[in-house]
Amino acid sequence: MIDVVTDLTQDAFLGGQLLLTQKRSGHRAGHDAILLAAATEASKGDRVVDLGAGIGAAGLALARRVAGIDLCLVEIDPELAELARANAATNAIATDVIVLDITDDAQAFAAHGLGPDSADCVMMNPPFNDPARHRGSPDQARHTAHVATEETLHAWVHAARRILRSNGVLTLIWRADGMAEVLAALSRGFGSVSILPVHGEAGRPAIRVLVRAVKGGRAPMRLLPGLMLNDESRVPKKEVRNILEGRAVLPLAGP
Repeated sequence: MIDVVTDLTQDAFLGGQLLLTQKRSGHRAGHDAILLAAATEASKGDRVVDLGAGIGAAGLALARRVAGIDLCLVEIDPELAELARANAATNAIATDVIVLDITDDAQAFAAHGLGPDSADCVMMNPPFNDPARHRGSPDQARHTAHVATEETLHAWVHAARRILRSNGVLTLIWRADGMAEVLAALSRGFGSVSILPVHGEAGRPAIRVLVRAVKGGRAPMRLLPGLMLNDESRVPKKEVRNILEGRAVLPLAGP
């Protein structure tokens, strides 16, 4: 249980359409989660699994946009999972919340209703900071949420591949300078890869990549025009404000 109420904040996302309670310190939901939701394609009735869901920001944002999805939030931290349950209830979104380590075996996943070939869509925002260049936080939860090992991405993609149906879609966000790691992890079992670079400022290299891949897909890889978060004056661009406020989606979420 989280005992100290003052350790929590309630924050509005999607222009106030989604209210999320989260810890004041440690890993906090932000733009990455909302961009991931805006990049994820789903339809009513789809079984959607958010791996490493934290407080549920990305999955719940997707559910707010696409009514009627069968949403499952998977999180290793019991306290964050508790917050995810509370956030789903606050926003009246039907959601399964599972406490599970992404690296657990197929039997553990199946025991929680996530057997092989059981999901239509998987979305994920894995820890992606390079430990060689990123000083890990002394807060263990924040460290776990942010810092990757050499095996992190492969393990997460492997879990996604196992639970996705044939032609199921994986959508993920990763740091831009780790694009080679993403392509290597997707090389087994995924194809039809689409990549959307995300730039923080005009004239600067991309800071993130949003990636869509299809289990068993065979279409050529697509590199889409980059998304610029801020203009030359460092003011958020109108198209980005529309996305963050839930009025628009990213090209990866389209046909």
